[in-house]
Amino acid sequence: MNDTITLRGFVASEVKSSTTTRGTSTASFRLGTTERRYDRASNTWVDGNTNWYTVQSFRYLAGHVGCSVKKGQRVIVVGKLRLRQWEHEGKIYHVAEIDAESVGHDLMWGSANFTRMNGTSAPADSNPSGEAAGKLGDPGIEWEADDNEQAPPEDETETVDVDDPDGAGPLVVNTTTGELVGAGA
Repeated sequence: MNDTITLRGFVASEVKSSTTTRGTSTASFRLGTTERRYDRASNTWVDGNTNWYTVQSFRYLAGHVGCSVKKGQRVIVVGKLRLRQWEHEGKIYHVAEIDAESVGHDLMWGSANFTRMNGTSAPADSNPSGEAAGKLGDPGIEWEADDNEQAPPEDETETVDVDDPDGAGPLVVNTTTGELVGAGA
């Protein structure tokens, strides 16, 4: 079986990074996915069974997973599902493995800042001279947009049309960094 699958779950182990004998970077971790359903009889959410997967990543993705993903975080994984079985001392064992194509944080549970990397796995905004690159809006930094991209934001903060769960009003987000700044007035 070799199907593409998308999973939402929690990282259940520390990421194990290594390199193959041919020099390919690898990273793997255990992923738990727990079914949640609403029990109308008790008017509560109830946890169901937990399925366990070993998520394996290679090359650049492995390096990014190794420095970005930590035990306990909620993630979304897209990859190829492989079901394997083997026998040891008369018992048959089964394992579900995911060869990851993409791994990312599940933003339903928190916020994240993204740093784009170039082909050598260094930050894309780094330059060979070693000088720190400026942020959008700094003098000398121009917005490079493709035809399909939006123009740069005018302000650094923008009111998002989502109410704060605490009832304090709309949420305010720094559009440059994506960070939650606070509740609007």
